[in-house]
Amino acid sequence: MTHPTFTFATATEIRFGRGTAADAVPDLARLGRRLLLVTGASALRSAWLPEALATEGCETTVFSVPGEPDVAMIEAGVAAARLMGAQAVIAIGGGAVVDAGKAIAALVPATRPMLDHLEVVGRGLPLEQPPLPFVALPTTAGTGAEVTRNAVIAVPEARRKVSLRDRAMLPDLAIVDPSLTDACPRAVTLASGLDAITQVIEPYLCTRANPMTDALCRDAILVGLTALRTLMDREDPEARDAMAWVSLCGGLALANAGLGVVHGLAGPLGGLTGAAHGAICGVLLPHGLTLNDARVVDPKVRARLNEVRDWIAQALGCAPDIAFDSLAHWASDCGLPALTDLGVTADAQAQAAEAAASSSSMKANPVALSAEDLRGMMAQAG
Repeated sequence: MTHPTFTFATATEIRFGRGTAADAVPDLARLGRRLLLVTGASALRSAWLPEALATEGCETTVFSVPGEPDVAMIEAGVAAARLMGAQAVIAIGGGAVVDAGKAIAALVPATRPMLDHLEVVGRGLPLEQPPLPFVALPTTAGTGAEVTRNAVIAVPEARRKVSLRDRAMLPDLAIVDPSLTDACPRAVTLASGLDAITQVIEPYLCTRANPMTDALCRDAILVGLTALRTLMDREDPEARDAMAWVSLCGGLALANAGLGVVHGLAGPLGGLTGAAHGAICGVLLPHGLTLNDARVVDPKVRARLNEVRDWIAQALGCAPDIAFDSLAHWASDCGLPALTDLGVTADAQAQAAEAAASSSSMKANPVALSAEDLRGMMAQAG
């Protein structure tokens, strides 16, 4: 069998498992004595880290990211890092926090304004200087941002979410400690978990799938669906471990293959409305699968869609022919809001359908879709 040519790039080092975060503190301290810690709005899951680093002799400044990052927030983080003379950046939090830390680390040494490096709304220029050393510790199982080369940033004046992207932005160290996700709120677990599952389904179906990303996605789809169903019923450490693994697989896969229609729409919709990325992906996923299923003619993609259908059916205990609809109903029953309940108006849907054509995710979808197709898909998502 002849395998296709492909490239695979990821973080310099990945550490996975319970206890890896605490064990890594001495290595984090060796990054420098002045460290910028990027955290979420709550210190619940991150307060231990500055205390631990202080015992190693490090001076830390905490920069809080209360929501999904925008240009002003990143600029404030860059200013804080420069003011303290940060030698490295450590992000501990959800996907938004990791993306913010990644962008701050990239832009502290930069000589050009941020807009020169942003895709779609800017010039998309590569970084001219290497980023500061960057370490990511995710506290949710969702985006896989700890192993991707981009940071998603909102540009309010353009009403878009776009990427700052460069291979040099791949983290120096990704620490995936599932214990940091224990007892994550149910709604966050559902939305982030559906995002993680989307990110192992879309790379498996996309036009740039390769043997390495297939290996990451194929088993992770059923594992993720099964674990998330468990977590909607009860707290379970093994299911948390499984979701952390699936999220990591998704980040590795999307960074080296691509995504599809769900993420192609999620970016514009998030920029237009401010709705949470994971919730958008979760509510769109079943309808994106249904739309692709109706349009795909390539027998190889058809076979993969059938595999995904069977895995969903197995996880939910339903017949394969109703698997996509069952996924939508199950997620809704678990509390996932409909698209309009997330604040996504009909006008935002129409604008997103047009804007999605320029999305890098949409370009990897296994079949070309029209704006009319996309409007119909979003209408089905409520």
